[in-house]
Amino acid sequence: MEHTNNAPALGIKQLAEDERPREKMRAHGASALSAAELLAILIGSGNKKASALQLGHDIFNHANQNLTELSRMSLAELTSIHGIGSTKAITLNAALELGRRKRDEEARKITKITCSKEAYHYFEPFMEDYRHEEFWILLLNRNNIVLGKKRVSIGGVAGTVVDPKIIFKLALDQLASSIILCHNHPSGNLLPSQQDIDITKKLREGARFLDITISDHIIIGQKGYYSFADNELI
Repeated sequence: MEHTNNAPALGIKQLAEDERPREKMRAHGASALSAAELLAILIGSGNKKASALQLGHDIFNHANQNLTELSRMSLAELTSIHGIGSTKAITLNAALELGRRKRDEEARKITKITCSKEAYHYFEPFMEDYRHEEFWILLLNRNNIVLGKKRVSIGGVAGTVVDPKIIFKLALDQLASSIILCHNHPSGNLLPSQQDIDITKKLREGARFLDITISDHIIIGQKGYYSFADNELI
């Protein structure tokens, strides 16, 4: 005969003091906590069926134990998790947004691009979390100083349309000497498609007539990036 356990969930107050997320943070700092424990602190309280810590584990498991997946979750997706209401979901979303903005601030400190890794770090904070494809350009002067970044197009999960006329107009408006192309692959696959290769070739050919250099094309995925320049495709 199968045994069922209908006992109430173990609350955080019933845990040993050094296992409680807040006490653990006070004693050892935030870096000592797991993602689920940090989520438990943000959640604040549980319910009759699950403690805040259990809810933290539920949320992290729902995101496949992946912080990038977690940061992509909408309010609707968060509230679909049993025990997470709108207030808790908004708190989590706000915390994740602060993390994104911090990374964006760090990226803006990069004022000169000398390699593909620096270009990746410039774009990654805000592009990694997109579930749809976007195409951006980074405009540089002759000394590779950043003049600005511009979004060119927004697409779906499988691709986006790129109009060379828009790219060259943006570059001419800023008197840019070179352009770094960048788009994301929501699927996580970093390899360029034939369409990616074709549009890069088309833009390079057009840029020559305007005395503008296409320095690189960066593809961003969940686990890194692909550089056309590093792979001698540009």
